[in-house]
Amino acid sequence: MQEPGLDRHEWETEWEALEPQVEDSPAEALPELDRLIERMLVEQGHAIERGVDAELEAEAEGDLVAEFLGARQVTRLVEQGERVDPGDIAAAVNAYRSLYLELLAAYLG
Repeated sequence: MQEPGLDRHEWETEWEALEPQVEDSPAEALPELDRLIERMLVEQGHAIERGVDAELEAEAEGDLVAEFLGARQVTRLVEQGERVDPGDIAAAVNAYRSLYLELLAAYLG
């Protein structure tokens, strides 16, 4: 069994390691940010798959999952080589950052 706080330490370490890439090349950082936030959501018991049940759960959890799925949509476009507005990339990075902080705070609670 993993000691309490190890997840938090891993998440913080991973986020800190991603910060320079976010600053230098936000579009390239999106897939890594997505994977980190996905793990955090799953480890905290959030359903992130699309579907009726997930949509109902997302409503019950507020906008956490919806915000993640919105950022993920931008990330997928970038991964597919689509032209994405820099403002949309910045919004996705900000969404991931907001989710990270919220999930970290929830982990403490």
